[in-house]
Amino acid sequence: MSKSSASTNGATLWAKTPKANAELFSLTYGSLVTEVVRDADGNVNEINEQLEKIGYSIGIRSVDEFLAKSNAAHCRSLQDTAQVLGKTAFKMFLGIDCDVQILSPTTFSLIMQENPLYLFVELPENYKETLQYAILYCGIIRGALEMLNYKVECTLVKNILKGDDVDEIKVELKQILQDGAGDDYKED
Repeated sequence: MSKSSASTNGATLWAKTPKANAELFSLTYGSLVTEVVRDADGNVNEINEQLEKIGYSIGIRSVDEFLAKSNAAHCRSLQDTAQVLGKTAFKMFLGIDCDVQILSPTTFSLIMQENPLYLFVELPENYKETLQYAILYCGIIRGALEMLNYKVECTLVKNILKGDDVDEIKVELKQILQDGAGDDYKED
């Protein structure tokens, strides 16, 4: 799918999709992060891990909705998938366009000029360097792409909350998973 058709498809889907108030979305996520911080007794590694796991759960469930509503063409490469993810999926679910930067045949970055999770957010000094507030996105991407048979590793490279001018998520393909019915459905 070309970059322009992915953008057009994303804008069309955004217009059709029922929307939640951005402030409500941001405040709800902020409350979730606060609860995870309390549950983890301030252990930043555990907080980041839990937020990524929550994102992963969202990602594996959101693929069906995306495929049902988007009519996205079959992606023939990871680069095509990156365009659809950045221009269509992010637009459909969050109302934002991501710039897609292809770094290699197996690596790409999604760059966000704005991040709806950050409304009303200011990190305390003791979490500023280590808490990955938007790691939820990494989990969502990892879960969604795993459902499409891509095992990936996602990393937050840049973060607006930490003083960067953009948010950047680097996605690296680790393995193409084999498609199949699974061991439960194989004949003996």
